[in-house]
Amino acid sequence: MNVLKGKKAVYYTLGCKLNFAETSTIEQQMKVAGVETISKGGVADICIVNTCSVTEVADSKSRQAISRLRRRHPGAMMVVTGCYRPPLTPPSRGENYLFVDGKQKGDIPKLIEAAMRTFSNSSLREEDRVSLSLKDGGGVSFVPACACGERTRYFLKVQDGCDYFCTYCTIPYARGRSRNGSIASLVKQAEEAAGQGGKEIVLTGVNIGDFGKTTGEKFIDLLRALDKVEGIERYRISSIEPNLLTEEIIRFCAESRAFMPHFHIPLQSGSDEVLRLMHRRYDTKFFAGKIEEVRRYIPDAFIGVDVIVGMRGETDELFSQARAFMEALPVSQYHVFSYSERPGTKALEIPGIVSPEKKHERSQQILSLSKEKLRTHYNIYIGQTRPVMLEHSREVGVFHGFTDNYIRVEINSKFKINSFRAFDNTIVNVRLGGWNEKGDALAGDLIIEN
Repeated sequence: MNVLKGKKAVYYTLGCKLNFAETSTIEQQMKVAGVETISKGGVADICIVNTCSVTEVADSKSRQAISRLRRRHPGAMMVVTGCYRPPLTPPSRGENYLFVDGKQKGDIPKLIEAAMRTFSNSSLREEDRVSLSLKDGGGVSFVPACACGERTRYFLKVQDGCDYFCTYCTIPYARGRSRNGSIASLVKQAEEAAGQGGKEIVLTGVNIGDFGKTTGEKFIDLLRALDKVEGIERYRISSIEPNLLTEEIIRFCAESRAFMPHFHIPLQSGSDEVLRLMHRRYDTKFFAGKIEEVRRYIPDAFIGVDVIVGMRGETDELFSQARAFMEALPVSQYHVFSYSERPGTKALEIPGIVSPEKKHERSQQILSLSKEKLRTHYNIYIGQTRPVMLEHSREVGVFHGFTDNYIRVEINSKFKINSFRAFDNTIVNVRLGGWNEKGDALAGDLIIEN
């Protein structure tokens, strides 16, 4: 008997695009098992939370999400997975509670069914009903994921895990060692996305440039194979380590049919001393050279950069050096994170703790710098006409989307459109104007060709 059939579930995702892709795939698997996704305002039998633990803030958001879902869906089985490791005994007695190690996400429907059978055992003592923990299993297999959920873009997981062990990071412990799917399997998933009407795919992973550890293949060969998939008009590469972003990859993206002029490259610090403390695999000279290489082949590329402020050992002088380096870099945006103490990491052995107040001050400085960089990038293209993929719109008559080089565009339609949804998931030419009222996008005029 299928104990899942007829059950209703709610899903909540925190963190990265990879988590989003995995949650969407879990939802698809649950539907195949007979589980319905609840509509807004419904009450669920199963709550699945895919957590993040990259910072203390992420931990807090994960805890809050779990508590919130408990209140909204009393009596539901609470299933917690992902990188955050919650206390194994929840506060509510008699609650069915399942913690699934992040490395076992691909088996969640099967594990939930097994847990439900266990919890339904009438002979089970009350104290044994409180929680069931399934963890530290597997970790050597690659669990595929390709989904869009309610979004326009598809997210294709090409790689998982990490072998780098940076001193501040717990991801290798939470997700395991680097592994990947085969090029053939990933191409098949892209073809299936195209068959479902998908036109844009974001390649996701923990360390995607490390692709090939499992299959002996190369990341550049994956890109070449995906570029040939008919129906997919756009690909974007999510975060890729600077030492793995080769000139060959950059040159290919510049000449390819479908790979967009868009890179996300983690810097983490503009100080060579802090990079050394982090155990990063490059220095600032190398990073600057990599940005120059991208600009040489793809002058109009959007370049997003991750930065961590307040790392142990980051003195005022080192931060000033880092900020000066970041000011000079010709990038488009900085994504700023404050360093968080992570249990079990080597960073805890580094002297020189940065106070919360200084972390906040440094974060605000880089956020301000980021706004300047982003505004500069957008302003360059005002008056130009560029292709924009229109995304599912929530407001009739207002379209949103991104250009090929990742400029967010807002279009107030002046045209009478018989079917408003006819423009969703389509690529159109848009003349870019000035900033919209909110200041978070460029206003654009849709160009309709007769």
